[in-house]
Amino acid sequence: MYKVCDFIIDLCEKGKASYADARIVEMNYESLTVKKGELSGIENSISKGVGIRVIVNGAWGFASTNDLSEKSLRKNVELAISIGKASSHLIKQKVRLTEDKVYQDTWSSPYILDPFNVTWEDKVGLLMDCDRILSQDKKIVDSKAYMSFSKEVQWFVSSEGARIKQQILRSGGGMSAIASNGNEFQRRTYPASFGQYYQGGYEVIQGFKLLENAENTRKEAIALLDAPQCPSGKKDLILHGEQLALQIHESIGHATELDRVLGLEANFAGRSFVTLEKKGKFKYGSKLMNIVADPTCPMGLGTYGYDDDGVRAERFHVIKDGVFENYLGNREFAHTVNETHSRACNRAQGWMHIPIVRMPNLSLMPGEGTLEEIIADTKDGLIVDTVKSWSIDQYRYNFQFGMEAGWVIKDGSISHMVKNPTYQGITPEFWGSMDRVAGFSEWKLNGVPNCGKGQPMQVAEMSHGCSPARFKKVEIGIMR
Repeated sequence: MYKVCDFIIDLCEKGKASYADARIVEMNYESLTVKKGELSGIENSISKGVGIRVIVNGAWGFASTNDLSEKSLRKNVELAISIGKASSHLIKQKVRLTEDKVYQDTWSSPYILDPFNVTWEDKVGLLMDCDRILSQDKKIVDSKAYMSFSKEVQWFVSSEGARIKQQILRSGGGMSAIASNGNEFQRRTYPASFGQYYQGGYEVIQGFKLLENAENTRKEAIALLDAPQCPSGKKDLILHGEQLALQIHESIGHATELDRVLGLEANFAGRSFVTLEKKGKFKYGSKLMNIVADPTCPMGLGTYGYDDDGVRAERFHVIKDGVFENYLGNREFAHTVNETHSRACNRAQGWMHIPIVRMPNLSLMPGEGTLEEIIADTKDGLIVDTVKSWSIDQYRYNFQFGMEAGWVIKDGSISHMVKNPTYQGITPEFWGSMDRVAGFSEWKLNGVPNCGKGQPMQVAEMSHGCSPARFKKVEIGIMR
């Protein structure tokens, strides 16, 4: 594959490109779904292609193809260069890339059991057993168990001398049960609403203990039918797991993507209120708020050795002690915030798309104590988990989230379950109200396998680590 990349770079340089890179990606994907006792979904696909990126007369050109023949490569290099030339007539300023160190390296995510070597009989058998337990009640009107795996191998070569090979293996899955009493439907999922995913092999699925948690998932779906509605008013709110991860994703992750801040991206997630003058000054939340971008975090979905600019991944603070510090950026936009090196946040979906700024793993650093201690310290509150619905404005400022289930806290103890919990807030006010964050023993990663951005849309993966956290006097339920 390196020879193919070298051939492309040579053609680009002969075509007068001032910069060029070639990125060959081979993707192997498999998914299995069992629904209501039947194998309802099977996908097994392999794709390979190359994305060719050039700078011509100060403008980007890009072309991609899954035909790696010499004739096709020549045609697509010509296309990329012609797009660059045409774009150069419309740009307001020329592309400026940071002078980051150039690497020749190999990187791979570790794993124990290659899921593509595990038999379908074993995988389907586990899903069938889970689905059978999930559906063992007449009130369960729908049940589902599923798993999926992807293995991505990438070769990257640039005209600056980069030669990088990476392999990323991601695994995950989950299950759900929907209960009905004829008047309403309630849903419970495990281990997260869209499944849980990590970098790793089949050992990831084994670690979920799906079979052991199927019965409780079914029982909670049924219990929600008779649970009272979530109360309304201002209460202390404890978020943990997937719900806190979503809060990080929507109100911090997308808001700090530098292309979005600059107004160069607005699809799907809008613009951002975190404007350029806020860097290093803006109080984003309480002093307990430490948000770290970390594409080096073990098992994170957004973990990689190098981004799609060939820049080595690094760990850095986005928010430190409540103050906004750094944007998520790349080689092209670093100069807009007076930085001389990239934050290594440029990634593309597969070979067919041009890289854009994407959040890596983004996590809330742990504090002290346990969830039990936070509950014991709460007189009138609500603890919630598991994403059900979300809404946030085009500047990532006003939001409302809904969860599958909540539990009322009275005088330091959990009182009872409630259904249809919701909460609302304004981003800096909400994060400013955070007064407790549990310690490292409670900290875990929560995978997001389906974040959409751009047009044409690209899907990227990332994880958000967090411990349970408490937010004071949050508006929950229906606003009065």
